Amino acid sequence: MFVKWLTKIVFCYKISVYMILKGNDTMGLTLTEKILKAHVVDGEFVKGNEIGIKIDQTLTQDATGTMAYLEFEAIGVPRVKTERSVAYIDHNTLQSGFENADDHRFIGSVAKKHGIYFSRPGNGICHQVHLERFGVPGKTLIGSDSHTPTGGGIGMIAIGAGGLDVAVAMGGGAYYITYPEIVKVELTGKLSPWVAAKDVILEVLRRLSVKGGVGKVIEYCGEGVKTLSVPERATITNMGAELGATTSIFPSDEVTLQFLKAQDRADVWQELSADEDAVYDAEVKIDLSTLVPQAACPHSPDNVKNFEEIGELKIDQVCIGSCTNSSFMDMMKVAHILKGKTVHPDVSLSIAPGSKQVLNMLAQNGALSIMIDAGARILESACGPCIGMGQSPNSKGVSLRTFNRNFEGRSGTKDGQIYLVSPETAAVSALTGYLTDPRTLGEMPAFEMPEHFTINDNMIALPASEEEMDSVEILRGPIIKPYPDTAPLVENIECKVSLKVGDNITTDHIMPAGAKILPLRSNIPAISKHCFAVCDEDFPSRALTLGKSIIVGGANYGQGSSREHAALAPLYLGVKAVLVKSFARIHRANLVNAGILPLTFANEADYDKIGQGDDIAIMGVRKAVEGGVCELTLTNKSKGVDIPVLCELTGRTKEIMLAGGLLDYTRESMK
Repeated sequence: MFVKWLTKIVFCYKISVYMILKGNDTMGLTLTEKILKAHVVDGEFVKGNEIGIKIDQTLTQDATGTMAYLEFEAIGVPRVKTERSVAYIDHNTLQSGFENADDHRFIGSVAKKHGIYFSRPGNGICHQVHLERFGVPGKTLIGSDSHTPTGGGIGMIAIGAGGLDVAVAMGGGAYYITYPEIVKVELTGKLSPWVAAKDVILEVLRRLSVKGGVGKVIEYCGEGVKTLSVPERATITNMGAELGATTSIFPSDEVTLQFLKAQDRADVWQELSADEDAVYDAEVKIDLSTLVPQAACPHSPDNVKNFEEIGELKIDQVCIGSCTNSSFMDMMKVAHILKGKTVHPDVSLSIAPGSKQVLNMLAQNGALSIMIDAGARILESACGPCIGMGQSPNSKGVSLRTFNRNFEGRSGTKDGQIYLVSPETAAVSALTGYLTDPRTLGEMPAFEMPEHFTINDNMIALPASEEEMDSVEILRGPIIKPYPDTAPLVENIECKVSLKVGDNITTDHIMPAGAKILPLRSNIPAISKHCFAVCDEDFPSRALTLGKSIIVGGANYGQGSSREHAALAPLYLGVKAVLVKSFARIHRANLVNAGILPLTFANEADYDKIGQGDDIAIMGVRKAVEGGVCELTLTNKSKGVDIPVLCELTGRTKEIMLAGGLLDYTRESMK
């Protein structure tokens, strides 16, 4: 059955590509629709329907990769079936014990055995390296990291997903999304000197909010696009994740070709854009020339204000880097600002170039020396402070960061005040000790994209050949534990509410990151002890004692990272269902994959009718799901009220839930 499934995927993919190339089926299509239509292998290509798309490339990082590869092993496919799969080491690079090093060794051995390229520690941040060395316009990419949409900067459909979805894609399976709404962001004009691409995406976030992109793809068009380099475009698509968007995308044009030529990869380029008569679901217009430097204030990426609104702000720390703003061009602007100056004595400045390529080029042209002379602390090419891996600010410290998220406690300091800004703003503020408008720097020199990047892929290990793969040993350390036990969906759910939380709960709330917790990513029993610790330290022990329970939450539940541990830890702790006002896309998918029933209130006001500790019952669950019934009745026994709740599962997600999760469903498909 599995072989027939794969054959169908390949055949349908070839037919779809033929229709696109033939040109009979592309009039009036957006760029997003063109690429999706060329990759659809299952489902009807109709707005709002679930569609399965063929995945050309995958990526993982080490915080999510260990579990993804354990899941891939459990599926039982001997070698990846994608065009290119890459495993990156960039998150858990602080080796204060054996755990991270053991995980790196495990991932490296799995990659070698199963046909996966392995980007070794020190080679750089996954999204920066993938953009440089592997991304291809017009291809599909899913990654077990929510900022995978960075690839949209060169015209890819690049989507963040849970590790199990990535494992299935590596095995040749389709990736399923709802045919999205497509929002056109028309860019006109040109950025003023010292106004940055970061200010563009902050403006989009200010207008649309962290919920504004849910179920949507953000497609950038207009004459202003031509004024933005690929690294600038990638900054914008990277932070599209903060909108809750499925992905974001720019056209592939002469600017894209220039970038790929400089990377010795011009052969993968193709010109891609929307049809002139393409129809969009919504439109946003931004005149780049009117934008000013902005900052996302604590504790949300959409809490965006200009500097006049913020006022005088003394700072304690500046961190420059992350997958959002660590490109060579970003670093050259920072070096220019720091040249011949000294970091303010009250400020700690750290800089993390995004890749070995960037770091090498800075060393070769003297920019690295400028940064060091100014007093910057140079970090390795990795995620570092963005994921809470070091450089936590002082208590109540104000930290300016060129990162993508400023959720409360994410920095490692619970009362840290984190502002998201451009590299230009960060660098000049590090010198003054206050949040400073970079336009005060005066005339801005022309920063030109290199005609040729320094290319050395010696830190990317190639997989073993098919003849050699059987002799490769998988190296497992003692920290690595198997996937949690799952079971088919039960007929009735009768239990207590183990936790009630409010709106905008992030995956950092559910499953925190940081140097103490990240090393436990391959050990679900151990990491589950930290589940929801930010909200309620007693939750893990309470949930285990209850044996089974449900969680109640507010709107936009599960926003942020793609980490499937935010579903796997509750699964281990006995959570059977999560009932909320609304879900973030990736987390809802991860709950379904884990076999946890995702429910929403039919009437949001009913949120107030249920509390932590209440006894609840939802009867006839399995029968309702089998029959396609989307409304169930939750009885709150403690308060004596019935609450209508929605269980909206499509044909495929219904089957996944009935089976007990995606892993069980995939195993059944292979029989």
